[in-house]
Amino acid sequence: MSTVTAPAGPTVHPAGDNLLEITDLVKHFPIKSGSLLGRTVGQVRAVDGVTLSVRRGRTLGLVGESGCGKSTLARVVTALQPATSGSIKLNGTELTTLRSGQMRGLRRQVQMVFQDPYGSLNPRRRVGSILGEPYAIHDGPKGKDRQQAVQQLLERVGLSSDHYNRFPTEFSGGQRQRLGIARALALRPELVVCDEPVSALDVSIQAQVLNLLEDLQDEFGLTYLFIAHDLSVVRHVSDEVAVMYLGKIVERGPVESLYSRPRHPYTNALLSAVPDPSAAAQRGTSTRIVLTGDVPSPAAPPSGCRFHTRCPKAQDLCSQEEPLLRPTPEDPEHVFACHYPVAAGEPLSIGTWSESAQAAVPRRAPSPARTSITKNREGSA
Repeated sequence: MSTVTAPAGPTVHPAGDNLLEITDLVKHFPIKSGSLLGRTVGQVRAVDGVTLSVRRGRTLGLVGESGCGKSTLARVVTALQPATSGSIKLNGTELTTLRSGQMRGLRRQVQMVFQDPYGSLNPRRRVGSILGEPYAIHDGPKGKDRQQAVQQLLERVGLSSDHYNRFPTEFSGGQRQRLGIARALALRPELVVCDEPVSALDVSIQAQVLNLLEDLQDEFGLTYLFIAHDLSVVRHVSDEVAVMYLGKIVERGPVESLYSRPRHPYTNALLSAVPDPSAAAQRGTSTRIVLTGDVPSPAAPPSGCRFHTRCPKAQDLCSQEEPLLRPTPEDPEHVFACHYPVAAGEPLSIGTWSESAQAAVPRRAPSPARTSITKNREGSA
C-alpha cells in the first residue's frame, strides 16, 4: 500500500548548503520582423545576468514590479523554457545541459505552483485524475493505491478525501490553489517554485494558503523560490529576499536586514508603497516615494543602471556605468547594486519599512519553529 509519508520532524540543514544555484542566467526572446519566420531585429531581455542561490530547506522571496522578469526566471528554473545562457544547478547537477530524456528525473525534484488557480487546472478532468497524473507519468502507485495516495494529498492540504471525484469548477479560488499545491507535492520534490501563488486570492484566504505552505515546508523539508509583488507576503514567508528590476537583481539579503535598512533606491520605493496602518500614516505624516515615468522596455533597457531613468538619486555616472552588486558594511550577505545608495542614516519614515508596518505583518519565527496566523483547515478556502 502506497502512502504519502512525512519525516518525523523538521529537517535541519547546515548553513551554506545550497540546493539551487543560478549563475549569470540569461533568457532573451527574439523580436521578429513581419511574420513569425521573419528575421530577428532585436531581443527582449527578460532575464539578463541573474545570479542567485537558495539554501536547502529555506525560502528565497523574489520581488519586483510586473514585467521585471520574475515569472520568466521561474519558468527557466523549472525547465518550462530553455535558458539563453548561464548556469542552473540543482544539487550540483547542471540543468541547462540536460537532454530531453534526462528531464524526467528533474520533474520529480522541481515542481511549480502557478499564479492562476483557475487556469492551471483542467476543468474537464476530475480532481482524482489531475492529482493522480504525476503518479501515472512517473510510474507511481496504481489503482486503489493511487486513489489512496491522492486522497491523502487532499487531506494534507486541508481538503476532504471526498473531493476526489469533483471537478475544479466546484471549488473556490483558495481551494483550487490548494489543489495546485497538492499536485506539486505529489512527487515529493525538493524545490517548489511558487509563482505569485496568492496574488489572485482574497486577503483572508491568502493567510490560510501561506500557513499551509509553511507547514508543508516544515513537514517535508521543502525549499521554496517564492515569487510575489506583495512585500508584506514576502516578508512573512521568506528567509532571504531578492529584488528584481528589468531583468536584473538590484538588491539581495536576509529579510530583516533588507526590510529594516534597504540600500537600493528601488527597494526603498517599493517599501514606501506598502500600506502603513499607523496613526501617523492616517494623519498623513509618513512619506511615500512615488516613482515617475514608465518602466523602460526590456527590448531597449537604459544604459548604465537600468533604474536611473526613474531614480530620484540618479546622477551622470548612473547612465554611464552599470553598478555591480557589493556587500553592505553591516552585513556581507546583504548586497546591492547602486552608485549612490540610500544612506544608513536616512530617516526610516522616508520610503522604508516603518516599525508600525512591521508590527502589522507577523513575521514567522526562525525555522524550525514558526509563527502562524489563525488557520482554517477548510472553511471558505
